[in-house]
Amino acid sequence: MPDTETGAPPRARLVVAAVLVVVLAAGVAVIGLMMRDSGDGDGPLALVPVDAPQAGSAECAQLIPAMPAQLDSKGTALPRRTIAEPAPEATVAWGSPESIVLRCGLGKPPELTPTSQLRVVSGVQWLPVEGPGSSTWYVVDRPVYVALTVPDSAGTGPLQQISDAVAVTLPAVPLRF
Repeated sequence: MPDTETGAPPRARLVVAAVLVVVLAAGVAVIGLMMRDSGDGDGPLALVPVDAPQAGSAECAQLIPAMPAQLDSKGTALPRRTIAEPAPEATVAWGSPESIVLRCGLGKPPELTPTSQLRVVSGVQWLPVEGPGSSTWYVVDRPVYVALTVPDSAGTGPLQQISDAVAVTLPAVPLRF
């Protein structure tokens, strides 16, 4: 019955309502923690589609299965990550919350010119393109272009491992400008 002077509900109802709110908030927090620790990072990684005209090529079909099950980043093992459907063709990702993403079969990067500064890792020529918080490295000396987007926090281990896999899987070709 409401307090006749103020019209407020009885104190017992207010206490019960407050306890219910706290219990509900705790339940939501516990469920959220359980879902987060379900084994696949933060769930499937959603990626926007990009133009990859050669994603269905024989070269990408060879390269993608040759990718390691995990990458090493500054002493931490980054397992492969499930990509949300519809998953872009010829794409692999590792790690969470910041993911490393490899895409095969892209078009020629516009930054690739005869004067581009390339880096060679394990015999593979890469074109680095810096971005805010991450860099995308393009393999430019193989039959298909491959992009590896790496967060700045990842170090050089993932680039080395991917270079090793590319070097043994795809033959080198002359640069195409």
